Amino acid sequence: MAQMETQDVAEPMSPGEAMKSGARPADRHGLLKHSREFLDFFWDIAKPQQETRLQATEKLLQYLRTRPEGSEMKYALKRLITGLGVGRETARPCYSLALAQLLQSFEDISLCSILKQIEEKHDLQKIKKAMMRPALFAHLFGVLALFQSGRLVKDSEALMKAVKLLQALAQYYNHLQEQPQKALVDILSEVPEAMWQEILPKVLKVDLNSVLASPEHLALFLLAHQKVPAKLEKLMGSVDLFSDENIPRLVAVLKMAAASVKKERKLPAVALDLLRLALEEDKFPRFWKEVVEQGLLQKQFWPASYLCFRLLGAALPLLSKEQLQLVMRGDLIRHYGEHMVTAKFPNQFKFAPEMNEYVGTFLEGCRDDPERQLAVMVAFTSITNQGLPVVPTFWRVVRFLSAPALKGYVAWLRDMFLQPDLDSLVDFSTSNQKKAQDASLHGPERAVSRLRKWIILRLVSIVDSLHMEKEEALIEEVARFCFFHSFFETKKATSQIPETKQQFSFPMDGRAREVVSGAFFSLLQTLSTQFRQEPEQTQGRQSWTYQLVQFADMLLNHSRNAAPLTPFTTKQRQAWDRMLQTLKELEARSSEAKATAFQHLLLLVGIHLFKSPAESCDLLGDIQTCIKKSLGEKTRQTRSKASNLQEPPWVEVLVEILLALLAQPSHLIRQVARSVFTHICSHLTPRALQLILDVLNPEQSQDEEDNVVVMDDSEKQLEDEEDKSSDSEDNKNSASEEESDEEESDEEDRDGDVDPCFREQLMAVLQAGKALGGEDDDDDDEELGDEAMMALDQNLASLFAEQKLRIQARRDEKNKLQKEKALRRDFQIRVLDLIEVLVTKQPANPLVLELLEPLLNIIRRSMRTSSTKQEQDLLHKTARIFTHHLCRSRHYCRDVGNCVETLYTQVERLVQQAGRQADSSISLYYFNASLYLLRVLKGNTSERSICKTPKKEKAGTDTSTKAKVPKVAQATSCLDLSLVTPIYSSALISFLTKRNSPLTVPMFLSLFSRHPMLCKSLLPTVVQHVTGQTRPRHQAQACLLLQKALPIRELRLCFEDPEWEQLIGQILTKVTENLRALGETQTKSENLKERSSLELLNTLFRIINHEKLTVDLSGVRGVLQSQQQKLQQRVQQGEHSTGSCRLYDLYWQAMRILGVQRPKLEKKDSKEGPTQSPVSNKRKKKGFLPETKKRKKRKSEGTTQKEDATPAATSGDQPPSTGKRKRKRRKAKVAAEAQVNGIPEAKSPAAQSPAPKPPTTSPSTPAKTPKRHKKNRKLSQVNGATPVSPTEPAVEKQHQEELPTKEVSGKSPQPALQSALPRKKARLSLGSRSPSLFQSGAKKKKAQLRKGSKP
Repeated sequence: MAQMETQDVAEPMSPGEAMKSGARPADRHGLLKHSREFLDFFWDIAKPQQETRLQATEKLLQYLRTRPEGSEMKYALKRLITGLGVGRETARPCYSLALAQLLQSFEDISLCSILKQIEEKHDLQKIKKAMMRPALFAHLFGVLALFQSGRLVKDSEALMKAVKLLQALAQYYNHLQEQPQKALVDILSEVPEAMWQEILPKVLKVDLNSVLASPEHLALFLLAHQKVPAKLEKLMGSVDLFSDENIPRLVAVLKMAAASVKKERKLPAVALDLLRLALEEDKFPRFWKEVVEQGLLQKQFWPASYLCFRLLGAALPLLSKEQLQLVMRGDLIRHYGEHMVTAKFPNQFKFAPEMNEYVGTFLEGCRDDPERQLAVMVAFTSITNQGLPVVPTFWRVVRFLSAPALKGYVAWLRDMFLQPDLDSLVDFSTSNQKKAQDASLHGPERAVSRLRKWIILRLVSIVDSLHMEKEEALIEEVARFCFFHSFFETKKATSQIPETKQQFSFPMDGRAREVVSGAFFSLLQTLSTQFRQEPEQTQGRQSWTYQLVQFADMLLNHSRNAAPLTPFTTKQRQAWDRMLQTLKELEARSSEAKATAFQHLLLLVGIHLFKSPAESCDLLGDIQTCIKKSLGEKTRQTRSKASNLQEPPWVEVLVEILLALLAQPSHLIRQVARSVFTHICSHLTPRALQLILDVLNPEQSQDEEDNVVVMDDSEKQLEDEEDKSSDSEDNKNSASEEESDEEESDEEDRDGDVDPCFREQLMAVLQAGKALGGEDDDDDDEELGDEAMMALDQNLASLFAEQKLRIQARRDEKNKLQKEKALRRDFQIRVLDLIEVLVTKQPANPLVLELLEPLLNIIRRSMRTSSTKQEQDLLHKTARIFTHHLCRSRHYCRDVGNCVETLYTQVERLVQQAGRQADSSISLYYFNASLYLLRVLKGNTSERSICKTPKKEKAGTDTSTKAKVPKVAQATSCLDLSLVTPIYSSALISFLTKRNSPLTVPMFLSLFSRHPMLCKSLLPTVVQHVTGQTRPRHQAQACLLLQKALPIRELRLCFEDPEWEQLIGQILTKVTENLRALGETQTKSENLKERSSLELLNTLFRIINHEKLTVDLSGVRGVLQSQQQKLQQRVQQGEHSTGSCRLYDLYWQAMRILGVQRPKLEKKDSKEGPTQSPVSNKRKKKGFLPETKKRKKRKSEGTTQKEDATPAATSGDQPPSTGKRKRKRRKAKVAAEAQVNGIPEAKSPAAQSPAPKPPTTSPSTPAKTPKRHKKNRKLSQVNGATPVSPTEPAVEKQHQEELPTKEVSGKSPQPALQSALPRKKARLSLGSRSPSLFQSGAKKKKAQLRKGSKP
């Protein structure tokens, strides 16, 4: 179909065809020739990208506005009308939209003429059967284009024609289905009432049977009832759609509408219009009951069910409070709840997100009507599955509630928690639940328990969703409610405590209390983190935790009215009172950050006194002691030291307390512990740090049990499992499959766990029962009796039962160990928070240096066994702390004291361990740790040089020599190179000699860049390994190290000029030895060695050029030139891979610097054959690209061949043209090739050609010039220095005689080696010194080309 479009419109006609068809070929061909940009618009309009289509349409309109009367307008209309019927379905709407915008911009174009052109172009009577479908869509999209232009409803004549056309299209239902009727409804919805009077008799059938035949006819009837009810009643009389005989037909029509929008997943407009008609005629209850619930929901047809759900969501803003109660307590809402419970699998469609949008839109639109908001929220919450509401506890629509509605909703939740009214709920059970569950096990107690658990979590999530503190009274009410029912019970009601007036209709059991307690601590975390007051707010009021502690103290004082569930002992009550006293003291010092952190810790442990009194009581006493000592440490430091020498420091005690708190799975405790440790880490002692490191020690945590018991919420998990098991009973098939898998795994475990002891017991039982033949059994034919068989069966059953118990015990023990291991990993992840705080807040603390090896041990062990997610989390967090917060920190320890020798020992140990690792990634961490210690040693000053430092710093500001600056730095730091150099020298030797060394080149480069003086000491070792008996791979690594290290600027400052020049000479000598075997490689490692040697050689040449060193390069040039022919032959024979091609390029980079230009490689005879006959390889035309889209050649093929066959002779005075420009380029290429090969332009090129050529052609033939040497040709034109051809030994010898005198003297170096400027400047200087005659000719030709290219 796309071919049809392009053939009809885009392809230009031949002159003969144009004469036959009567068209004028000159005009059409001229249009296609001069409107390339214009034609491209139509291609872009049909592209799938929306931005491209819109831009193309806008550009087309701008183009046509400049030529409204030209032939472009006619062509554009014709092209767009043709595009309406193209075969590509995605392109039709694009052309329709472009046509609509065109008609909107140019209102002088008649719509009737457009319709006439559409009918003529896509004539349904004359078109072939195969083209019927595109033609029908062309008519449909044409009418839609007229409608989208906005002019159709204003033109009555065009409107009537469009209506008739759509009615005619409606007959082709197989192709268009209901699209014409939908388009008719959309058009008529915009028609004014005055025009309706004329159109209505023509578009609407008077028969009611036809109205109820399809959703489109019903939508047209409802639209007419809305626009012109009087005219409709005059035509059809009084019509009652909700009569008994019409309701079944309405249900059928709505089901058809639901099926039609199954893929779109939207509400049909006819359903909502029908709902509005029922509300208008006060027949909504009849419509909802008989049409929706008893009609659409009668049979399980999910499209109809989704239509009902969408109708419910869309009807919420239209219904009154009484109608909402009718809707929200019927069969539809129960069916919706069942869908919410059963639609749990990923591949099932879930309607809940769509319903959330409907409810959120309703709540947001009626903020001024809190009663309706509350009614909808209560109604959706009342949909329960055996007591558990189907809406989630974190339902986000609550943020749209107004303050009165939110307060009423919280009050309803609180009342339902205290006195559940199960009769007011819309409760249901799924079909699978009814079959599988026993009714005796699911009484009201279970429903109440499930409801209370949901309500308490709902209350906490409501507080969590409140982003502002405008509802402080509501938050306080929820917090007090949760706290009171978590830990207290009512004895006698009193007005001072409103919570004591709340009585339970169903008593609360222990599990419900635990759920409420867990929800309370979750709420406490939210209040502590999300609702932090600003500093100006904190002055006037206390924190939420402090208010809850005061509320708890009031409850304890009113012991007659309320009593704790676990009564306090005398010691616990005294601890509580001392805590309150300490809180008052801390409140007086609230300006200090340390006092605030201690206050948070004390409040948190004080509230935990109600959850675990025995443990929290001891912690409270220790915390108070530590707080008093820490706050009074400055004033009574000497007295505390003299009083109790055996008493541990308060920091160690507080660290133990924090570790004990971190063992509990509470995010709030984790945050508070982190905050407290931030303020005490400056007082940390080595013993306190060791307590933390003992937890992180992997070996100790694996071999021994930690002193800190890691806790988990096992009972809570059990309860969640029970609830989940009851909720998932409707997923029967998946559960049975899981059970069968478990049984198979049990059988595999039984088969795998058969031990020799069990086998012996089994043999003994069988022999005792004579089931196996023994030594004394001669009568094998006798069978066992019934009693003997029964006894044998009992013995076997008891034996296998015992074995099953043993297997289960082993499996339970294994699961227990895995669970304990997981808990320990979680505990270690939480303890790493303390390490992170110490590293970030106290980076200059000397204790930070003791963290290196413990963190490295964790990384090493976790990278070996990082199979579980917890191991990976532990590894990632440890690596992040080590890399980002420790090694890359800006600050570090600057006062190592007497630990300098220890640091040197640690550096040696770390470097040795880095070389022993099996993985380079682990070795990198160890090596970076040693670099960090070097940084610490370098940043610390020795005692003898501290007093001399200012003078040396002043001296350092003056201008001094390059070599003295590092010596001053060395004298003032603790870093002793004589101690460090042997350590890294041995590591470097191991790296350059060991076969599988974990050390890498980037490690040593990092060392060299940070410590250039150390690099200076290690460079001889690297130079030594460039050649010798080492492996080629190690020699390549040595070359790579030198290549990257020599350009380091700081390293150059460490050398005097003679030392540097001597070093460069030594390296050059070593590299020259490697290059003597250039081109003779057999293995990959040897090839790598050669490439690295050449890269190092190029680096040395750049350094020599930049610093103008006097180094003799004649030996290197001789070695390189001796290998030139061998490399060139191997490249021409095609024996080299990509790496060898890179080797060849590096070789000629070095030779170019030495003044030798790269020769041009000629093509082989086998490759020249096809180029001689380009006509034979002409590709056939494929696809349907029109001729107008093809780029026309500037000259015909015959002319080009003639020009190629004749030698080009140009004159600089001729004006440039298309053919002459090519000839000039080819002549320049021939001249450049001749100069590169060392041949003057006046000589015959065939005489001295280095490669054999066919006798019939000359080298000056443009077709023989290799295309891939174009870039090299340009470089040779610019670098027009005197080249040395490999075929002229006389010139080469003369060049070698002149070069040493220029280089060694250092006064007049060769142009290629003298300049350190950018490459472009060097090329220009070389070109200016060229004696070639081609330079001036090339410049003249380039100037002519520039003049000719200008318009």
